[in-house]
Amino acid sequence: MKNTFLKISTFTFMIITSTTTFIQSGIMVPGIPNAPESDLPLKSPSIQKTQQIQAQGEKKVMQESKTIVIAGGAGFIGANLCRKLAVKNYNLVILDSLATGSLENINPLLELPNVQFIEHNILKPLELKADYIINLACPASPPRYQQDPIGTILTNVVGTHNLLQQALRNNAVFVQASTSEVYGDPLEHPQKESYRGNVSCIGPRACYDEGKRCAESLCFDYARIYQARVKVARIFNTYGPYMDPQDGRVVSNFIVQALTNQPITIYGTGKQTRSFCYVDDLTDGLIALMLSPDNITGPINLGNDTEYTLLELASTIISMTRSKQPLTFAPLPEDDPTKRKPDISTAKNILQWQPKTPLVDGLVKTISYFKKKLETLNKTEQKNTQHMPSIYG
Repeated sequence: MKNTFLKISTFTFMIITSTTTFIQSGIMVPGIPNAPESDLPLKSPSIQKTQQIQAQGEKKVMQESKTIVIAGGAGFIGANLCRKLAVKNYNLVILDSLATGSLENINPLLELPNVQFIEHNILKPLELKADYIINLACPASPPRYQQDPIGTILTNVVGTHNLLQQALRNNAVFVQASTSEVYGDPLEHPQKESYRGNVSCIGPRACYDEGKRCAESLCFDYARIYQARVKVARIFNTYGPYMDPQDGRVVSNFIVQALTNQPITIYGTGKQTRSFCYVDDLTDGLIALMLSPDNITGPINLGNDTEYTLLELASTIISMTRSKQPLTFAPLPEDDPTKRKPDISTAKNILQWQPKTPLVDGLVKTISYFKKKLETLNKTEQKNTQHMPSIYG
């Protein structure tokens, strides 16, 4: 049986047998078989020489570039981060189990010679080379992480442990995408990094909240014991293109409901507050943290410090989409925070980072994305789609 090859790049994996199985992890990955030599078009010596020179130059660039592994790279934030890094002088290895991520988010990137994708669940170890590892691998919307709460907490704990092991072996910088959920339903407002939170360890959100808190503990224990090069970002509410229309987050829910002529669902009174960061600003912050000196470990809040009530957000989206649908109200879910606003003075002072995109400007781009996304859906499916209840993160 002929060998098949997978576009994994020379700096990570070489040859994979026809079973396309990674021996180290036991994960099956679809292979791309080589075309038989007889099927290839004939090339003139000059074309062959030109292509050899281009290939050698491309290989040299890849060898000289730093390698970034992005776990969860096919998800919302991951896809936006990959798009930004792909045009820089980095080799990207995108890991994703595709449980909530989508290849559609990153398909255009896979044509680039410096971008590789591996379908992989970080609950299983995987041997690879890296200069940086960014861990975004975990469902972030409450409906999604509550669908499999045990899997969520294991991803945060076991998965983070596996990636930290790889970072240690490679002496790589490890960036952990933590969350504002570590603050729970905060009694301090706005929330500084020094605030220890008000979190239920037994509620329906605990799998995510406590999982992320434990992941932070692992990072700093690895730093104390093994001198691992860790950095922790606490990400607040983020929105923008490549959000899943069905993930149940408040921005996506409001926009999809408005665009499909459904009533806008408010959970609780709508007076609870959130601060919304456009994804381009957020990814700039993650990159700034990744490239910061080793002594900058965090945790560092990344988010927008302009606060809105959910009624204000709904009113803005209704106006921008010209929706004529009414608001409907439903009970507030258990442990849903009543307010959320980051203190980003640390990010401003240490990373020289702050968000630049006003809410309305970000919503214009996000609404445009969802319009195009919804146009690709079958009309029948649109009518029958049951939107997941929004449990505001």
